[in-house]
Amino acid sequence: MKNWSIDTLQDIWQLATELHDGQKYGGPAKGQQIEYINHIGSVVFEVMAALDQTENMNAELALSCAILHDSLEDTGITFEEIQAKFGLAVAEGVLALTKSPAIADKDEKMQDSLARIRQQPHEIWAVKMADRICNLYAPPFYWSNEKKRAYLEEAKLIHAALKDGNVYLANRLALKIQEYQRFIA
Repeated sequence: MKNWSIDTLQDIWQLATELHDGQKYGGPAKGQQIEYINHIGSVVFEVMAALDQTENMNAELALSCAILHDSLEDTGITFEEIQAKFGLAVAEGVLALTKSPAIADKDEKMQDSLARIRQQPHEIWAVKMADRICNLYAPPFYWSNEKKRAYLEEAKLIHAALKDGNVYLANRLALKIQEYQRFIA
């Protein structure tokens, strides 16, 4: 049974396309630049697949947070603006998915983020796993083997911390972790 509003999701998608307008990331081919909204859509697709495989999941919360998951970290929108537009649950979910700029150490930053995600509903856990699944399809062309190995280790940490949040996505993430080995020389 559908538990989400298409109008709400259209509003959130419109906002995300405006917020991420002009942002790009490196693709797998040398010199390739991909529109950032592609990543947002990929995370949404992973969450949609999980919704199809998971009972009693709050689809609107999961999809809203999937669309907005990088908005606090990568754009000028604020927690208060998200809360005013889409409610406290969505704002808190997006905040939990945002790495703290107050923490300098990369490993501590990830540990803090995972701890905050684990305090959220499982829909937020699902978004984080979906995000990393999408990021494991292929690394940017300019990443070194050392960077790829570190990213893979971080993916394993995410899996260990969040695997109980959604069986379907945990299995997908484990598979992507295994497949990612092919990118490391």
